[in-house]
Amino acid sequence: MQQGLVIHAPHDLRIQALDTGALQPQQLKVKVKAGGICGSDLHYYHHGGFGVVRIKEPMVLGHEVSGQIAEVGTAVTDIAPGTRIAISPSRPCGACKYCQEGKQNHCLDMRFYGSAMRTPHVQGAFRQEIIIERSQAHVVADHVSDGEAAMAEPLSVALHAVRRAGPLVGKRVLVTGCGPIGALVVVAARRAGALEVVVTDVASMPLQAALQVGADSAINMAETPAALKAYAADKGTFDVLFEASGNERALVGALEALRPQAIIVQVGLGGDIQFPANLLVGKELEWRGAFRFHEEFAMAVELMNRKLVDVKPLITATYPIAQAVEAFEIAGDRSRMMKVQISFD
Repeated sequence: MQQGLVIHAPHDLRIQALDTGALQPQQLKVKVKAGGICGSDLHYYHHGGFGVVRIKEPMVLGHEVSGQIAEVGTAVTDIAPGTRIAISPSRPCGACKYCQEGKQNHCLDMRFYGSAMRTPHVQGAFRQEIIIERSQAHVVADHVSDGEAAMAEPLSVALHAVRRAGPLVGKRVLVTGCGPIGALVVVAARRAGALEVVVTDVASMPLQAALQVGADSAINMAETPAALKAYAADKGTFDVLFEASGNERALVGALEALRPQAIIVQVGLGGDIQFPANLLVGKELEWRGAFRFHEEFAMAVELMNRKLVDVKPLITATYPIAQAVEAFEIAGDRSRMMKVQISFD
């Protein structure tokens, strides 16, 4: 029996034997190689969920994974055992009105790995072996490591956020919150042609990581809380704000630095935010949400395959599956860690 990481309650994460299940004709059996711990995984681990989403039954965690094909279904002819892949955790139904409109990230019957949004919960991919649909498999180049391949999912989130902002060529961009998603937004904004990218955070380690992946300058708001005022002259400097912290103070504190008709893309989640409507009206700002991704997953893998992006600086630690609890405990330490991954070999 293969092993997986199953959450039962807050801080009750167990390494358990799991049944892989039967391989169907259109499916692939995959040996999972690497998995990245996401913010949602940490919410399940520390709090048993987030918002109204709560663990009601044991659930395998994880949705940022890569692997190697072990076996192919009888109807699969275009990919062979031994192929290394990034695995998309997103499984839209394809039939609902939103899928038919090309808005698969809003699918009415979405099955997204490691999610307690529906009951029975959708089991996740933090396991040594998994059965996936052929459509979830995206081939990675030999030079892309297993850890990098597992970064395709968070990179997809960043790419979708950047697409929600519209054209970025020649634009000045501010990113508030430099966790893994915020740092990957820097990567995506650079690829999209941003002229200048400034990042803010309250911890120095994420800011250093953001500089490594392409930010022009980094502001520690804990040390210099008034630093953005320098960008507020003449009604503001930045054309686009990517708010990746989910923190109300970060969002509101950045508004003065935005130019009239600037676009705000809300990527971070942190509960309800009080937004000053007078500023929204007075500056004609646009506040947009960005939720998950769909076709951006293939784009993320292709960018890595073509060496057009480098996500390696964001992977700060890899733990074996036997030390999964230790990995989860340290993954939320913003002073030392960006992306913590688990090896399932």
